[in-house]
This record gives sequence, structure tokens and C-alpha cells, in this order.
Amino acid sequence: QVQLVESGGGLVQAGGSLRLSCAASGRTFSNYLMGWFRQAPGKEREFVAAISPGGGSTSYADSVKGRFTISRDNAKNTVYLQMNSLKPEDTAVYYCTKHRVGGWARDAMLRDWNEYDNWGQGTQVTVSS
Repeated sequence: QVQLVESGGGLVQAGGSLRLSCAASGRTFSNYLMGWFRQAPGKEREFVAAISPGGGSTSYADSVKGRFTISRDNAKNTVYLQMNSLKPEDTAVYYCTKHRVGGWARDAMLRDWNEYDNWGQGTQVTVSS
């Protein structure tokens, strides 16, 4: 079991930036495909971004492409989500998660939350207009 702890959420004005961090336990973090999802009140959990174990491959939801950047530091067992040009519709609880398979996966598997087997507790991001 991998423990994931998110941090970095908060309240920001539209157009502002935040960086989320997710610290993972375990000695095999560098083997994990990692992702970020978000869930707004009354809405389904949705895919935000994913990154391959070595960091060489990434995938983004169309709604955040060009504004958000996922990255990782395997020496620190940490994955990040840099969020720029934030919009009120980005308001949600953001979750860090580990994919059930290593390596990389086809897009449909990256975007399906059922394919992830460890989740953090979430961090709230609120963007005011």
C-alpha cells in the first residue's frame, strides 16, 4: 500500500497560480505512473493529468492543457501539479493517485479513475472570480 499526501491547495484569484505537491511513501516510487484527478461539488471525479514513471511522458485533460504542468522528482518521491491561469471552473478537490500498472498506458486507461489503486486525501483548490 502506498500512502499519498497532497499539499499546496488554497484560495486564489482567477488568473493566479498554485503548485500542488504529492509526497509518496515507499521505495519504488520511480516505478509508478502517477496522476491527478479533481472533483467539484455535484460532479464526477475527472482526470487532470498523468506522468510516466521516469517523467518522460505526460497527458492532460483538454480543459487544463497549456495551463497546468505535471512533473515529478523521484529522488524526493514527489509529484507536482503547477497550475497557472486558474479559472473559477478549476475549483475542486484535487487528488493525487497511483496507477495500478507501471510504465505507460493508453489514453483511455490514463483517464479512467478505476485504473488507479491508491489515492491521497485530497486538497481543496478554490478560484475566486
